[in-house]
Amino acid sequence: MGKYKIILFDLDGTLSDPKEGITKSVQYALNKMNIVESSLDKLECFIGPPLQVSFTEYHHFNEANTQKAIQLYRERFKEKGMYENTLYPDTTGLLQILKEQGFILAVATSKPTVFAEQILEHFQISKYFEIIVGSNLDGTRSAKAEIIQYIIDNYPEYRLEEFIMIGDRKHDIIGANQTGIDSIGVTYGYGSLEELNGEKPTFVVDSLKQVNMILGGESFSEK
Repeated sequence: MGKYKIILFDLDGTLSDPKEGITKSVQYALNKMNIVESSLDKLECFIGPPLQVSFTEYHHFNEANTQKAIQLYRERFKEKGMYENTLYPDTTGLLQILKEQGFILAVATSKPTVFAEQILEHFQISKYFEIIVGSNLDGTRSAKAEIIQYIIDNYPEYRLEEFIMIGDRKHDIIGANQTGIDSIGVTYGYGSLEELNGEKPTFVVDSLKQVNMILGGESFSEK
């Protein structure tokens, strides 16, 4: 094991590919608000950032309409969307080998904690994580820096140099930078190389096997 002891993983676009569930739930919400978007690809921008940010930024909703859209989104997401999701091929293998080697694993996601917990249980990988932290359903603690800081505060015996954040969007890297920890940007998710490099991550990789190499883990195959 190298200098890192506590590994923080983003969920959407890092551990799993949630495109179908998220984009169809956004599409559902927009349709209910009389906005027709037939292309799910155009809704990929909603994967990663807090919904409050995305509905405001991409559709210029005011606060009331943003909250309405989130409520509509969750109607479909709770019923179907969270399960329209697939693990990336090497996710389980990586988590298992890191856990066996004594790393403390955490999830740091902008998704509400209650949904993140259900998704991790659905995929049978919640057992690998010591702590799962997301946003609150009322929209508080949605910034990635707040989520990361919450996890850091739970491990006061560890130095900042021993934490590292892994994610696919600029919000993951910004959060790591703001809290003073290292980061790995992964390009196989939904953030472009340009987006990630713009926030100066400590490392950039294009696979979970490369993540494992940086962390000093043993080689693994998909379990």
